[in-house]
Amino acid sequence: MSGDGVTRRGILGGGVTAASLALAASPAAALLQARGAARAAGQRMPNGLELPATPPRRKRPDSVGFAIVGLGNYALNQMMPRFAEAERAHVAAIVSGNPDKLQRVGDAYGVPQDARYSYETFANIASDDRIDAVYIVLPSGLHADWTIRAFAARKHVLCEKPMALSGAECERMIAASGRANRKLMIAYRSHFEPYNLQAMELMAQGAVGQLRLIRSEQSYRMGPTSPSQNWRANRALAGGGPLEDYGIYGLQAALYLAREMPESISATAFRPGADPRFGEIFAHVSSQLRFPSGAIAQLATSYDSSGINFVDVRGTTGALIMDPATSYSGQKMRLEGRDRREFTPGDPSVQFARQLDHFADAIRGGTRIRTPGEMGLRDLRLFEAIYASAAAGRTVKLNPDGTMRS
Repeated sequence: MSGDGVTRRGILGGGVTAASLALAASPAAALLQARGAARAAGQRMPNGLELPATPPRRKRPDSVGFAIVGLGNYALNQMMPRFAEAERAHVAAIVSGNPDKLQRVGDAYGVPQDARYSYETFANIASDDRIDAVYIVLPSGLHADWTIRAFAARKHVLCEKPMALSGAECERMIAASGRANRKLMIAYRSHFEPYNLQAMELMAQGAVGQLRLIRSEQSYRMGPTSPSQNWRANRALAGGGPLEDYGIYGLQAALYLAREMPESISATAFRPGADPRFGEIFAHVSSQLRFPSGAIAQLATSYDSSGINFVDVRGTTGALIMDPATSYSGQKMRLEGRDRREFTPGDPSVQFARQLDHFADAIRGGTRIRTPGEMGLRDLRLFEAIYASAAAGRTVKLNPDGTMRS
């Protein structure tokens, strides 16, 4: 058989407890030995980038100033342009290891020269009163370290998903937030997107009757690459691969549509042999979550299959279908059954600016954060259970907080 499946015999080889499963099966645990190689470093400017012709203006005097840490493709092509659409957030500083990026991006966004920091000078943001919050947009394996550094500088933190690569790292981040008395939010953008928000409302209203099944898949085919060329293929920076990156949307959707925590998880993971893309990460991860109500969620994510992004919810009286479900734009959603209809609740692209303004409101007005660090911790615990189940070849039972039962 070609390929390298995840088996209990190949990974564990001894007695199994919840703790040993987590340590043996979680990519996060395995990468700790290599974490010294995971560091923030400047990368070249993304191809085809169009920077703003004029700096976005600040719309309100109480606007929250953000330092953007990591000027990669997502930051430059998706998030930073959305500050122009936000009412209460602006780019106050940038942090990068690439001097050319600091110059070009800083000029385009009107960032003063003394608010352009390198990774080596990052600690100096502590004395920069123009910066209220730090937005961590680095590879996932660097989230914990740089979030804790931002809290040491007494700044609030908006951190990209996944929050980190292990539950233990998430707990450290939450503890650092508490010590600094600063807020921590995880950038789960779908919680601010009109289609997903309406889907949550429909499920709360019982639009499909009693929930029976959620099916979700988020996949695409990664082009030729290797761990040295692409951080998403690098275990120390990406963890297990597609689950942490793309599959997190399916897990999130299952949780906010089911509106309950799973009581058990069974999973499989696959890594083909002799493929440099998957020398360190999995190509495919699938899992089944069983909820206390009896409902099931079947989740799949892959870096090696034709692109798809859907969520299909089945109940006793109808079905809610989202395809695409959690994209940057282009969402579609319909209800089938007794109340058959299609929905157009709004422009999906507002999710980015709404996320920024939500965090700004929490900082300025003390409003409750919709996607706090505790949510990120919950998801990492479920990731660990998924990998543990795949490694052991059996169902893993869970506590209500997502930790594995001994």
